[in-house]
Amino acid sequence: MSEFSKIEWTTHTFNPWWGCVRVSPACRFCYADGQARRYGHQVWRKHGPRRMLSDANWAKPLKWNRGAERAGIPAKVFCASMADVFEDHPDVAEPRKRLWDLIEATPWLRWQLLTKRPENVASMAPWGRDWPSHVWLGTSVENQRFAEQRIPTLLRIPAAVLFLSCEPLLGPVDLRNIRAGNGALVDCLSGDVKTADGREVYAAAPNSVSWVISGGESGAKARPTDVAWVRSLIAQCRDTHAAPFVKQLGTAWAAGMFVGGRSVAAQGDRKGGDPEYWDADLRIRELPYNVGVGA
Repeated sequence: MSEFSKIEWTTHTFNPWWGCVRVSPACRFCYADGQARRYGHQVWRKHGPRRMLSDANWAKPLKWNRGAERAGIPAKVFCASMADVFEDHPDVAEPRKRLWDLIEATPWLRWQLLTKRPENVASMAPWGRDWPSHVWLGTSVENQRFAEQRIPTLLRIPAAVLFLSCEPLLGPVDLRNIRAGNGALVDCLSGDVKTADGREVYAAAPNSVSWVISGGESGAKARPTDVAWVRSLIAQCRDTHAAPFVKQLGTAWAAGMFVGGRSVAAQGDRKGGDPEYWDADLRIRELPYNVGVGA
C-alpha cells in the first residue's frame, strides 16, 4: 500500500479499524464496504465485529509526524476511510481511547476526522471545550436534509477547523440557510443565525464551517451529480471566508462528458477526478486557513 493517500484532499489515510454500518443515502454504494468484502471481511453489520488493525499500522502516524517535523511542514491525515471514528459500537470503545492518545502525540499532523454521526462527538471525544488545534472535524452532507440534520450539531464542537464532505453530492445544498431545530436559519459558513424568515441576524453560531469539499459519486452504480450543485457550493464559499475544494465530478459525469469525440471515462478518468477535463471555474482545490503547527 502506498505511503501517501490517493484522496486528493489529504496527505495520508489512517485506519485504526475497519467496519461501520450504513446510516443515510450517501452510504448506499459504500466503497469501503466493497473493499472490505473483496478482502473477505464482513464488517458492515450493526452487530457484527469490527476488524482491528496491527500495531505496525498504528505506528505509521508516529513516523509521519517525525517526517513532518523534520520538513517543517504539517501533514494531513484522514481518519478513517474504512470506518467512522464516532460509531457507537462496543468493539471500538477502547481502540478509540488509544486513537485519542495517538492524536495528542502527533501535533505535526492535521487530523481530519470525518463522521456521519456528529451527535456522538461531544460524548466520545475527550477534549470538551479545549480541542487541540491540529484536529479538524467534518461531517458528510449529501443533500439538504442531511445538511440540516448534521450541521447544527457539528457547529457546537469547538474544533479549530470544521469541514464538510459533500460527496457523494446527491442534491443541491444551501449551506447559508440551514434550518435548525428551533426554526432559525443558520448560515454555517459565516456563523450568522437568522430569524425563521431569514430577514434578521440575531445571534452567532458557536462555530462555523471553513472548508467545503464537493464531489460526485464514483463506481459502477454511481448516481449523477449536477455540476450546478457544485458551482453553487463554490459560490457560497466565495461569498464568505470558506475554502472550496472540488474533488471529483463523478462516474456519471465522466461517462457522459465527451472531449475530442471520446468520453472522459474512455480516456482513463472514470471518476471525473482530473481537473484537466473540467471547466476552468471548477478547478478549485483550496485548503482552510488553519494549516500551521499547533498542539
